[in-house]
Amino acid sequence: MKLAILSDLHLGYERFFDDAYKQASEALEAAASLSDAIIIPGDIFDNRAPKPEVLAQGINLFRNLSGREWKARTASLEGAKKAYTSVPILAIPGTHERRSQETENAVQLLSLAGLLVDISEGRAILEKGGDRVAVYGLGGVSDERTREVLEKLNPTPAKEMFNIFVFHQSIYEILPFSKDFITFSELPKGFDLYVDGHIHNRIEKTVNGKPFLIPGSTVLTQLKEAEQDPKGFFIFDTSTGKYSFNKINTRPFTFIRIGITGMSIDKIKTRLYAEVEKAVSGSSEKPIVRIVLEGKTEKGGIESLDLQEVAKHFETHAIIDISKDNLDEDRINELGEDVRNGMFENISIRDYGMSIFLERLKKGKYALKISPSVLFDILSSETTKDKAVKKALDLLFS
Repeated sequence: MKLAILSDLHLGYERFFDDAYKQASEALEAAASLSDAIIIPGDIFDNRAPKPEVLAQGINLFRNLSGREWKARTASLEGAKKAYTSVPILAIPGTHERRSQETENAVQLLSLAGLLVDISEGRAILEKGGDRVAVYGLGGVSDERTREVLEKLNPTPAKEMFNIFVFHQSIYEILPFSKDFITFSELPKGFDLYVDGHIHNRIEKTVNGKPFLIPGSTVLTQLKEAEQDPKGFFIFDTSTGKYSFNKINTRPFTFIRIGITGMSIDKIKTRLYAEVEKAVSGSSEKPIVRIVLEGKTEKGGIESLDLQEVAKHFETHAIIDISKDNLDEDRINELGEDVRNGMFENISIRDYGMSIFLERLKKGKYALKISPSVLFDILSSETTKDKAVKKALDLLFS
């Protein structure tokens, strides 16, 4: 059986709203044409409560797919959830879709509408002729609860089938920032394939002697250097154990580092313009260009450089993002080797912030019943500090 594996569509991502939909549509259509079934390990949507127009995007995409004549079918679903279709599109909610247990998330809504099968905390059986594939899904849970949930569910492979474990979590060997992140050795044994979402660049590893695949996102969201790699999806053949990566068309993205130590402001400006010109030339589509300025400058010297002027100059030809974060020597020293060794390539700012938040709560001996991750989500989701604090206090002390 040929399975398409794609992840992190992030429909509704505001900065590149149209790109998210266009590239998700291309990926899903191409994946469907090359496979017998589709597996999506989380973050179909970018927000835990998508706007109606974003939900409509998801409905349109999966309604088109559900109308195809599939060679495989979802024969059964074991677990707490119910399958409302036999369409062989299996998905789990990711961290962006995670909500409290008492409320439905956006992936569950698509499942209830019969557009896909939500396999979180359950096992679906795919059938195609005499081939049977068992797919166990663990919906994205907070990192500090992953071990607890895995122990409770105890995912086990089905007999005489090809078994796949699908999840959406941080892995310590890939993101070495928090001891809350599970390790490869803690993943359930006996599966023939491990599929993870969450990380936005493609990763191929071996776990328990079997393939471990992260397809990456279908849209650019983090502007990380590793995201210059092609976006796309895997096609995995369960009969041979072989797989390939299939590229999709995406908006061009160029990541540029510029060392400015010892350079005058005029030279920095000249270099900026030259680098952007080079990135823009020959591009048929308006590219995204991220420039990271690095090095030591005289105190206040860089402030005289108008970065907005550079971005505005090229606004009809490119989307420009210029970062000065690596010019703060004290901050770089505080973060230490992680920054210098490029350890942030696979982790989002949100995830890194959450890891710091959780560590500090532990040091403060946080002991309230509300999950620290839920508390972090509340504090980081509101647009103003007052709203965030009020909402958190209402939750904590109601």
